[in-house]
Amino acid sequence: MGKGDRRTKRGKIYRGTYGNTRPKKKKLRSQAAAAAKAAKAEGR
Repeated sequence: MGKGDRRTKRGKIYRGTYGNTRPKKKKLRSQAAAAAKAAKAEGR
């Protein structure tokens, strides 16, 4: 796992590609973070 690994964030940055581990838009990231926060709150 490192620069050559396409599945890791570092590998995506090195290659200059995007995907599940490295989303392109900031909106998607904030939505995912909010969803994770909501799910965590429900678990409590």
